[in-house]
Amino acid sequence: MAGGETGADLFEVKYFDQKAYLTESSQLYAEAMVPVLEKVYSFAPSYRAEKSRTNKHLAEYWHLEPEMAYYGSEKSMRLQENLVSYIANSLAENDDILKTAGVDPASLKKIRPPFKRIKYEQAIEIVNQKGGNLKWGDDFGVPEERLLTEDEEKPVFVYAWPRELKAFYARVDPKDPRVVLGADLQAPHGHGEIIGGTEREWHFDTLIERMHEVEQAKGVKFNLDNYQWWLDLRRFGSVPHSGFGMGMERVIKWMLNLDHIRDAIPFPRMINRLAP
Repeated sequence: MAGGETGADLFEVKYFDQKAYLTESSQLYAEAMVPVLEKVYSFAPSYRAEKSRTNKHLAEYWHLEPEMAYYGSEKSMRLQENLVSYIANSLAENDDILKTAGVDPASLKKIRPPFKRIKYEQAIEIVNQKGGNLKWGDDFGVPEERLLTEDEEKPVFVYAWPRELKAFYARVDPKDPRVVLGADLQAPHGHGEIIGGTEREWHFDTLIERMHEVEQAKGVKFNLDNYQWWLDLRRFGSVPHSGFGMGMERVIKWMLNLDHIRDAIPFPRMINRLAP
């Protein structure tokens, strides 16, 4: 098992005479390509065994995951906003699809860089001013995401998240060790997170420390034997790099203003639905 996050929400399957797990991310494999090709991406299904019943969660979804050598968090955010804007403006040219969905093409033509950037602690203040009840270290749920973005016309980056909320591979900000270098992109009008991205920790010793930190904080146990091939990328020399993951069904849900993410995919797999 080598989960991209903690491995705590993986689907276990039988692989001949071994246990195996459906991937929750192709990130670790994409990172192996970065030192050679510099800019790579994967576009494949990912699987999450979260027992979530919200209108934005799927157990199987299409996942776009780029990894870029020599990209810091800000450069990664610029790539993300250009990508999202390109998708929105390309879709705006398809009047027939948008009319069927009741979407005004003009709303998508407004999706152009730059997108607003808000620090995590500032986002908490905005949410609480609108009736929320968040404190430092709390994650955002559906109600908080809605409060944060209900008045926005374009997606919003929330950056500088507490280190305890993000995955072990997220690089800690050397200027503020409370937080990591990365951002979540929140779609407007309460459609929720569509992209999560971070700078990747590329120093071997620091990465091992982060993994032990996550073990203690979250009560999970990494089997380091399963990560050796990936840790070797750091052990024998890596490069600074960043990456992000985009949930395509969430992007479709937002751009077509759908009520539920199940309407953004032909055969939705959810906690209460397996067969077509």
